[in-house]
Amino acid sequence: MKNKLLPLSITFIFIIIFIVFYKGLKDTNIYTPESKINNKVPSLEVKLFGDSKTVNTIEIFQSDKFYLLNIWSSWCVPCREEHPVLMELKNNDRLKIIGMNYKDNKENAKNFLEELGNPYDKIIFDSKGTYAIEWGAYGVPESFLISNNKIIKKYIGPLNTASFEEIKSFIK
Repeated sequence: MKNKLLPLSITFIFIIIFIVFYKGLKDTNIYTPESKINNKVPSLEVKLFGDSKTVNTIEIFQSDKFYLLNIWSSWCVPCREEHPVLMELKNNDRLKIIGMNYKDNKENAKNFLEELGNPYDKIIFDSKGTYAIEWGAYGVPESFLISNNKIIKKYIGPLNTASFEEIKSFIK
């Protein structure tokens, strides 16, 4: 009886383990930031990049202008790819570009901006990545088009020619 009970109990344990792992693999929604489209700009106390000054995001995003919040890092290859688009968008008077430096080293970020140019009017320093989560970001690069303190469009991934044209059509 003992000889038959051992293989049966081992088989039962493997079946339980298989079910647990299978259920875990089927659940792809472990963490998904909530969609922030048509939501108000989050009110957060943030640190600015150039100095240690703390401001509220409501002070940064005034209601009568268009803003593009761009989340970037110096270690991010797609951020380099989208940088020329940001530099071109900087020339539009109806749009202010706010950067959020995500989980980065300040010195590396400074070198990145010195090498490629600085398209940002202000830069929020997000050393831990918590501000980006509050915005509903998945990673870098991501951008949010903002008007009247509301997020009107979210761009996941690097900005390109198509997103450039779309942003221009929004702010006309």
